Amino acid sequence: MESPGSAARCPVRQQRARWERKRVCTARELLETERRYQEQLGLVATYFLGILKAKGTLRPPERQTLFGTWELIYAASLELLPYLEEGQWGPGLQGFCPHLELYVQFAANAEKSRTTLQEQLKKNKRFRRFVQLQEGRPEFRGLQLQDLLPLPLQRLQQYETLVVALAENTVPNSPDYHLLTRAARLVSETAQRVHAIGQSQKNDQHLRRVQALLSGRKAKGLTSGRWFLRQGWLLVVPPTGEPRPRMFFLFSDVLLMAKPRPPLHLLQSGTFACRALYPMSQCQLSQIFGHSGGPCGGLLSLSFPHEKLLLMSADQEELSQWYHSLTLAVRSQKSSTHRSVNAT
Repeated sequence: MESPGSAARCPVRQQRARWERKRVCTARELLETERRYQEQLGLVATYFLGILKAKGTLRPPERQTLFGTWELIYAASLELLPYLEEGQWGPGLQGFCPHLELYVQFAANAEKSRTTLQEQLKKNKRFRRFVQLQEGRPEFRGLQLQDLLPLPLQRLQQYETLVVALAENTVPNSPDYHLLTRAARLVSETAQRVHAIGQSQKNDQHLRRVQALLSGRKAKGLTSGRWFLRQGWLLVVPPTGEPRPRMFFLFSDVLLMAKPRPPLHLLQSGTFACRALYPMSQCQLSQIFGHSGGPCGGLLSLSFPHEKLLLMSADQEELSQWYHSLTLAVRSQKSSTHRSVNAT
């Protein structure tokens, strides 16, 4: 006959007990955070969206761009919460998953939403006063509209963490196991799609900023369709003479070298003129010195079919970061070339 003490020491039972404790804790956190999330969604829907519709302070196209799928996301939360309150995690999340596409649409609109908010606050006096008045309500606890608009995307990250944890700590013979496992997969896939959209929007911001820094006929369209990696000053070491400072912009496929316009230039002061564009697919990269992490900086060698660049920096850490970024760009381009050759 098995004693209570030996049962308590059974590894399988101990593991199941740990799973159950984590599952209960995760389920409680999902419920409590969903209540708070729904409350905040409702505040925006009531005090911003609802009143803006009634008063006509914003035209419908601008209002739609500003809030995107907010109301539909709020409706999805209203549908989910009763299931969570009743402990029906599997059926609740199963019914919620078809609404995940709303988060993808919301993410795709996020950059336009931010731009619209900034423009309207700047040029629309009625809207600016309305926003200030609503933000002053005690229900918002000092939060501004710009703080509240990213809320669905932040919640999606929480969904991924909590739903995955809930699935992982549910025993396979549970009625909810397959429903939770499928929900965890769908939520994770949606979070990855949203992350990719966010990365693309950040890259577009960088490209617009870099394009604004470049001037002259050669600069037109230089950044279009590219992925920005980094920028900064490096010294170009010529065969003879003194090293010359140049601004470099590294993209996924090319390295752009630019020279600053004269400070007294009438129209283009503060911008850069493109001097050369180096394809990373043809680059042979090596670190000549600067491996030791000492205070003396280092030197990078970039060899191309018709030119060789020696780039120097007195900052060892910065040079190491450049070497890392250049290495990634070279590998990426050579991998793309290899895939293209195999495809043909």
